[in-house]
Amino acid sequence: MLRFLGLILLSSSLFANDILLQPKSVLDVVSGKLMSSDVLIRDGKIVKVGPNIKTSQDTQVIQLKDVVLIPGLMDSHVHLIGDTSKKGYASIGNSTYFSTIHGVKNAYETLSSGFTTVRMVGAPEFADVALKQAIDEGTVKGPRLLVSGPPLGISGGHCDSNLFPYSKTALENTPHQIVDNPWDARKAVRINRKFGADLIKFCATGGVMSKNTDVNAKQFTYEEMEAIVSEAHNHGMKVAAHAHGLEGIKTAIRAGVDSIEHSSFIDYETIQLAIEKGTYLSMDIYVSDYILGEGAKKGILEESLEKERTVGKIQRMNFKQAVEAGAKITFGTDAGIFPHGENKKQFKYMVEWGMTPLQAIQAATINTAELFGVNDIGRIEEGYVADIVGTNGNPLDDITLLESVIFVMKEGEIILQ
Repeated sequence: MLRFLGLILLSSSLFANDILLQPKSVLDVVSGKLMSSDVLIRDGKIVKVGPNIKTSQDTQVIQLKDVVLIPGLMDSHVHLIGDTSKKGYASIGNSTYFSTIHGVKNAYETLSSGFTTVRMVGAPEFADVALKQAIDEGTVKGPRLLVSGPPLGISGGHCDSNLFPYSKTALENTPHQIVDNPWDARKAVRINRKFGADLIKFCATGGVMSKNTDVNAKQFTYEEMEAIVSEAHNHGMKVAAHAHGLEGIKTAIRAGVDSIEHSSFIDYETIQLAIEKGTYLSMDIYVSDYILGEGAKKGILEESLEKERTVGKIQRMNFKQAVEAGAKITFGTDAGIFPHGENKKQFKYMVEWGMTPLQAIQAATINTAELFGVNDIGRIEEGYVADIVGTNGNPLDDITLLESVIFVMKEGEIILQ
């Protein structure tokens, strides 16, 4: 009798954390088909997808009558640390500690807008590692993070101290991530890994938001890039290369990077090279409108505004060319330049510049999961983590529905309903 009661209690406990979602439909992001299915979740994982799922009396049933469920969204290029309202010289007035506190707010805004996994590609003093640890242990709420630590750059490059004037003291105390030869590049990778980075980010060209850099100019030699990539891959880490200019893009792809960030001046030949090498392109085609529309009053330097005027339209045209060629494209926005949570505005730009709505959603789900090297997120299928977003209608008919999601779940926890 006692054994029988024990089995009853054990059976009951197995279902104590069950949640059953009953939506209008579920989007299969691989096929693009809408399925009339329920979703059963147990301990943060999807255990069954299908109609008429049998449950126990302890199951929490959530009816989402008019809602279409899609996998939790992902962004492969964000900067959560910092106060996004401050640009230009105003942005250097806050300490890393204060900027990290802003990161807590930014992380929650990102999660509640439907982005359950994001990749942070550059943060000072390993602040991104600290934020990741806080989210992982449940101290604060935010998306699942993959973090790079401080980005690697050359002396005087885009990833050097971009807005500070000359200082002898600064030159005598060069941080570890500023490297000018292959062996120091390897050392910088090792240090970033030691202190918690998941991936490596380096700056292969100048940038829009840095002072006195040319977006077209290649930064790092091939030998230096190859050293970064081979050292990172040796440790099982992926590599993202910031690159606007064509020569920097080509060199980084040949060096073996996993993704090119921005990819602004890429050409057809180099798109084909990226396809051949399996390199992902992360093209932030929304941010230009924000920089040119809001940048001046936010404090972005005129030098940066002028560079963006030469970059934005060309980048979008090259995005269209990359889509038509069948390149591997991930969803990356550069959130942090614009306010966090507005990442979702990029979907309609991706559709406007050549993607179908399904391709845009795939870019933010299965494509990004593949780039991240994570095989249990990005789909609503049995065995996958219960990262789920809901829209009031079919986003395949209207991609802008993703700008106002009405349901967000991360690892089985309801964030927004």
